[in-house]
Amino acid sequence: MPSPSFVIQGHRGARALFPENTVEGFRRAMALGVAAFELDVGVSADGVVVLSHDLALNPDITRDPGGAWLTLPTPLIRGLRYAELAAFDVGRIRPGSATAARFPDQVPIDGARIPSLAATLDATADAALTIELKTDPTRPDDSVGGAAMADAVMRVVDAAGSAHRVMVESFDWRGPRHLRRTRPEVACALLTAPDTVAAAQLWWDGPDPADFGGSVARAVAEEGVGTWVPEHTTVGAEDIVAAHALGLAVLPWTVNDPAAMRRLRAWGADGLITDRPDLALRVLAHGAR
Repeated sequence: MPSPSFVIQGHRGARALFPENTVEGFRRAMALGVAAFELDVGVSADGVVVLSHDLALNPDITRDPGGAWLTLPTPLIRGLRYAELAAFDVGRIRPGSATAARFPDQVPIDGARIPSLAATLDATADAALTIELKTDPTRPDDSVGGAAMADAVMRVVDAAGSAHRVMVESFDWRGPRHLRRTRPEVACALLTAPDTVAAAQLWWDGPDPADFGGSVARAVAEEGVGTWVPEHTTVGAEDIVAAHALGLAVLPWTVNDPAAMRRLRAWGADGLITDRPDLALRVLAHGAR
């Protein structure tokens, strides 16, 4: 098996294999030996923290209570109460959709629902969870703000006694920055991608790579978090070395190619996020192709 110091996180559970961000998907991934997950959250109209990658219901994975696939435009997560969200079936990918083409091997679990974060914490037992706050400063009215979402997440985490196994991250640095001020004991990470770096002053709420000699790693380290989560094609060996020198762990996303998995580990990455954690476990344990 990979060294315990190299963390393999199942992306949205293990979405190439099972319905994303569902309790059923997490349980099946755990049965395969996956012990860490990256998941996404939003907040419903009645203040419940729920799992959802998108600010609005995704028509590629969502059917209404009568079994009909949703069509655009779909309701915002923040526009529906939790009981309404929980009525949708997210256990199958819409046939013929772009998502179906990306994940042809996903096993349907009809009847899987949008879970609350509280239910997910309960179902995942001692698994490590990286919780992404889904806020978007280009669409500020489509979700609660980063600070409010961070506080809502931590109320759930604290009630479950799970702060020791949780890390909070976001592309929108407002939420993690708020936690660094108010809950410095909570592990935080910062996500980066080419589009958010290009619009850094918006996504980072002020800083710009130019303020740090063009170094994204230096900008992340300046925030006082412990982990940088870059899009995996944007980092090379020299970036990982530089990040480590700044005291940062590096956890690239979303790595599904075996060659890239091996390469990132050889470069010294501290782990990776993948839609195929089962494949990553095999590749990094046995050098499988």
